[in-house]
Amino acid sequence: MSYFAAFLKMKDLELSQTFRPYHLSYLEELEEQGKIFARGPLEDGTGGLVIYIADNFKEAKEMAENDPYIVHEARELSLHKWNMTTGK
Repeated sequence: MSYFAAFLKMKDLELSQTFRPYHLSYLEELEEQGKIFARGPLEDGTGGLVIYIADNFKEAKEMAENDPYIVHEARELSLHKWNMTTGK
């Protein structure tokens, strides 16, 4: 398993507010499946971050692109493989 960071840059605030319940429901379903490591909004209001757990980039991209925020063009997606390291 690998980690993939999905940055969801704010594109349309009104659409983001409209699709927020669907976005949260979608992520909750993926969390129940063990496909989410972490998630949350950026404090400055410019978007959010989701860390997906997937076998490969293709799988992570499919999950990220099916997020209602992306499907309805409320947010812009930037997806990157994340090589997580931990402190001491």
